[in-house]
Amino acid sequence: MTEKPNEPSAAAPGEIPPATPRPAGEPVRSPFDSPTEQFTASGATADFGAAADTGRTEVLDKSAKLSKEPARTDEELGLDPEVPLYSELKNSIPGASDTAEVTSETAATPAYSFASIPPAPSTEPNNRVRRRDDRRGTLDLGLLLLRLVIGGTFIYHGLQKLAGWFHGPGLDGTKAMMENGGWKQPDISAALLIAGELGGGILLVLGLATPLAAGAVLAVILDAWMWKQGMVAGFQYKAQTGVELESILAGGAAAILLTGPGRLSLDRNRGWATRPFMGSLAVLVAAIAAAILTYVYMHGGNPLTGIGPFD
Repeated sequence: MTEKPNEPSAAAPGEIPPATPRPAGEPVRSPFDSPTEQFTASGATADFGAAADTGRTEVLDKSAKLSKEPARTDEELGLDPEVPLYSELKNSIPGASDTAEVTSETAATPAYSFASIPPAPSTEPNNRVRRRDDRRGTLDLGLLLLRLVIGGTFIYHGLQKLAGWFHGPGLDGTKAMMENGGWKQPDISAALLIAGELGGGILLVLGLATPLAAGAVLAVILDAWMWKQGMVAGFQYKAQTGVELESILAGGAAAILLTGPGRLSLDRNRGWATRPFMGSLAVLVAAIAAAILTYVYMHGGNPLTGIGPFD
């Protein structure tokens, strides 16, 4: 009695059907040969051969998808076009380079190419300057004394000419003196003289509007210097009838103008009080020019007659 080949029997419900016999010559395969194969929720397949075929089909489908052109735009990549890329941010910062090499020197020195806040500067020089400015010693006291002497002298002479105090000529006597001295328009000349001496002297003592006050008294005393110097030929540097006093007053007014009134003044919060610079120098030049023009226009003549090359 011959035996019949084993035939696959029908699988009971809920059981895994038996695998199909492998054909002769077919290599042994495993469902794990295709990692892209998807398994059922139970973790098993009905036919290992069919599963292998399915895995090869999925691999071919994915290979076809990968062979497409890669995404190149922001829309294809799913990026937000409003957000800048890192490369754009880095290239927009000066000094940043992708090919920058870090050496021992650059590693020791911190770089602030990407820093939004620069490093705080050293405060040592500022402290040294502040200490030198605070330690003025008796400088302000000396400037106050100089202002009192120079300004007080001009106030004294202004009151003599305006009110006749201290045995002065008074306003009428001042006009007559200006007219006899060869000044044109004695009324205007006397008014300018009194305003410069009295007004400039008061402001100089107070240390208020010091550059203008010192410039006013400087222009007035330079006119007086040229007037007295031109009366007699030669250099008239002597105490009684010469220009010695006028020279000292002019030098004092120029010194106050160039050094400032100091902190013991009403201008103490102004820059020119302790650190005058180009403004004070400009006022000095303007005062000298105003004195020369006023003398040429209101009096005329050469005040340096008989003095070396000016004769």
